[in-house]
Amino acid sequence: MSTTTPSPSERYRASAERAAEAKTHLGAFARTLSFELDDFQRQACKSLQEGRGVLVAAPTGAGKTIVGEFAVYLALQRGLKAFYTTPIKALSNQKFTELTEKYGEANVGLLTGDTSINGDAPVVVMTTEVLRNMLYADSDTLFDLGFVVMDEVHYLADRFRGAVWEEVIIHLPSEVQVASLSATVSNAEEFGAWLDTVRGDTDVIVSEHRPVPLWQHVMVGRDIVDLFAGETTFDEIAPAGSPAAAAALPLAPSPADAGQRGFEVNPELLTLSRAESQLNFQGRFGHGGRSQRRQQRQRYGEKPQQETRSAVRRASRPQVIASLDRQDLLPAITFIFSRAGCDAAVAQCVASGLWLTTEREQGIIAQRVDEAGQDIPTDDLEVLGFWSWREGLLRGIAAHHAGMLPTFKEVVEKLFADGLVKAVFATETLALGVNMPARSVVLEKLDKFNGEAHVDITAGEYTQLTGRAGRRGIDVEGHAVVLWQPGTDPAAVAGLASRRTYPLNSSFQPTYNMSINLLAQFGRPRAREILESSFAQFQADRSVVGLARQVRSREESLAGYAKSMTCHLGDFTEYARLRRELSDAENFSSRSKSRARKSLNEDSLSRLLPGDVVDVPAGRAPGFAVVLSSDHSSREPRPAVLTLESQLRRIGVDDLEGPIAPLTRIRIPKSFNAKVPKSRRDLASSVRNALRENRPPARGNSRNNDFGLGSALQNQEKKIADLRRALRAHPCHGCSEREDHARWSERWWKLRKETDGLVRQIQGRTNTIAKTFDRVCDVLSAYGYLESTGDGQHRISTDGQRLRRIYGEKDLLISQALRQGAFDDLDAVEVAAFASVLVYQAKREDRGLRPRMPSVSLETAVDIVVREWSALEDVEEQNKLPLTGEPELGLIWPMYKWARGRHLQDVLSGTDLAAGDFVRWVKQVIDLLDQLAKIPGLDPRLARLCAEAIKLIRRGVVAYSTVG
Repeated sequence: MSTTTPSPSERYRASAERAAEAKTHLGAFARTLSFELDDFQRQACKSLQEGRGVLVAAPTGAGKTIVGEFAVYLALQRGLKAFYTTPIKALSNQKFTELTEKYGEANVGLLTGDTSINGDAPVVVMTTEVLRNMLYADSDTLFDLGFVVMDEVHYLADRFRGAVWEEVIIHLPSEVQVASLSATVSNAEEFGAWLDTVRGDTDVIVSEHRPVPLWQHVMVGRDIVDLFAGETTFDEIAPAGSPAAAAALPLAPSPADAGQRGFEVNPELLTLSRAESQLNFQGRFGHGGRSQRRQQRQRYGEKPQQETRSAVRRASRPQVIASLDRQDLLPAITFIFSRAGCDAAVAQCVASGLWLTTEREQGIIAQRVDEAGQDIPTDDLEVLGFWSWREGLLRGIAAHHAGMLPTFKEVVEKLFADGLVKAVFATETLALGVNMPARSVVLEKLDKFNGEAHVDITAGEYTQLTGRAGRRGIDVEGHAVVLWQPGTDPAAVAGLASRRTYPLNSSFQPTYNMSINLLAQFGRPRAREILESSFAQFQADRSVVGLARQVRSREESLAGYAKSMTCHLGDFTEYARLRRELSDAENFSSRSKSRARKSLNEDSLSRLLPGDVVDVPAGRAPGFAVVLSSDHSSREPRPAVLTLESQLRRIGVDDLEGPIAPLTRIRIPKSFNAKVPKSRRDLASSVRNALRENRPPARGNSRNNDFGLGSALQNQEKKIADLRRALRAHPCHGCSEREDHARWSERWWKLRKETDGLVRQIQGRTNTIAKTFDRVCDVLSAYGYLESTGDGQHRISTDGQRLRRIYGEKDLLISQALRQGAFDDLDAVEVAAFASVLVYQAKREDRGLRPRMPSVSLETAVDIVVREWSALEDVEEQNKLPLTGEPELGLIWPMYKWARGRHLQDVLSGTDLAAGDFVRWVKQVIDLLDQLAKIPGLDPRLARLCAEAIKLIRRGVVAYSTVG
């Protein structure tokens, strides 16, 4: 690749620019770094320095957080505040630690709902929800705010929490500069255009380049094989053009498609895949004991087992890590989409005798682990799995998932970052921003359970996970390894690896809390305008523009078609309508007859009784037969019969030409055995005798009628006859150009249907957010949170003011629980237990029968909240709103025991709760209780009880864990 030598004037200009930059804040900031800024980083920092907002979209590990850190630096230099927001508490804690080391404890604070450290500092790290709550409360902390960094801003696509990001972006004061940091998304320009609309000047800076090259591999057995043929890295498999062009490519290309896209799948993997497919084909359809057993199982109604076979012996988890170690590919993160799987992987590696650490490293690890555990109550160490966790760490092996104690996760992150832990088995939550880069990333599977079903991971998720591979400034290259599984398609893996972008789609929906806060601050007309400025509506409106353009084009074509079908004899539009109605009626009649015949045939089969002699008109063995067993319950009845040739078979609708009725009846002896040839012959002889004697069916048997087929369709035939007469009587029927006009009419009608469909789409997308807001307001009015003032306006009631300070997915239900006195008879312990009902979300498989409550007061409180939830769900269904989640009772007993001071082992005994999960839920209960205690005008007794309850449950491992 040739490079052009810059001219003297270009060199002089570049030198002058560098000299000018050195005198700026950006130049001073750059001098504090140990590396040169990349072009995209410098460009984004310049935009911030010049007073504009930025959207930075870059691959994981590219260093986009440098832009956020420059925003913090600028704020401090200018005497302003900076807020650094993150989607998860673990990431907030990590960023807090980094910024504290850089700027000192006095200058940096942390706010995560349950944790508050130095909240008035000039730099505060927080979860995005905390900033949203500040904005609605008009907090004094917002004074002098100059910059907000929104890390992982692509999280706004999250269907549960994503709306919070949009709320913050919309409501931040206009003078605040926003630095939005995102993974590479295919519609960055669209998102940037929205930011420009709601925030003012915003520069969109997209980088597709990874600073550390990423190589893609597949581990086949214990061998690591390149995914692509030749020397193909992450940057080189990028399709030409924009990220949007990349996103439009097929996800699982064929090998030929792959070649056209600039990369070639390794032929060795394709050969292996074909061999495996052939092996399974032979196993499924070849001759042999296994195939025959499978056919027998299916014949007798047993569920067939999935028997995918592979020519490759899959490596165990310890063998995978050992293979990586031999090839100098550690440290590595292995993503397993299961907490139990992560813990099992560590146990398997320990049991195999795998050691990845030296004696010196083991000494350092032991010291750090023991320091971390010294403040944990001794009684809790066993239930927390401390000793097995410590054993794994000493070997350089650890798990990382949400079920772990936050302190344990923090230790793992630090040991891994320092190169002391070499192999981490993690769930996908680690990929979300937590700074744990590795030399290699391993994916055990390319599918995961999303809470409802097993689904394939998306190209965006693959990019996010594998983006952890390659440590900038440490590794020359990073490595992504997919483990070969039976049925692996190398071309599909290549499609995931080559499609690095995914679209950012809004999940914004007005909630009760959001709506009432908007009404309180801005009034209803302005609140609707604000909601219509959301990214969700922006995307809907953009799609409407394209649809409207299509509608205009089609309307012009319709006018031309209408002109071409004009007839001088009369109104051809009316004549065309009659033709269309006649055609529809004839088609409907034909389909109705067909359906009626099939239905009547099925009905006649289901009416047959053992002993009925019938004449089967068609099929494999037409002729006379006797029914041996009836089939009433089946959707498509297939009664068993015996033919005159003594053959056993079943008859179905395909054997009939019309409804079947018995010709006569015979008695089947009780001794008849269909398996005995002589029994079959004797019964066939009885059938022949009955036919010769021409015995009629039993008296009163009405099963041989015509089943009413003619009368059922009589009205339809009359309608067809009437339409035919009206058509012949119409003036246009005699036109010499009638068929020519009719062809234009058919085109007009087809295009009219398509156009009307587009118009309906436009109507459905226009003002969708505002319409939802109106329905939310209707619910709030019905519950008395909004009161009519008589002039068409609404004011917030006292209960509505209380709802403004309740944040969470069950905001209105929590408010109703307060309103209906659910908390009135509870003490502090019971308040803590009851609060868990309003925040806890059980896994679907964990939901069971309602447990017995610890006290009568709690039983009453739970009855109230369940009754209120049931009524609220009915109202939400009527108003076509998302349904509020059901109150969950699975945490009541553990929380009750914890609030009463029981040991952690006693609390978790008999539950499936992991210690880390329990700590996380306790912190969410603390967050809710803290919200309730601070509600203006709340009953002082309840506020005091909430504060007491917080003290009771913020103890032991909960108090020791600074984040969760």
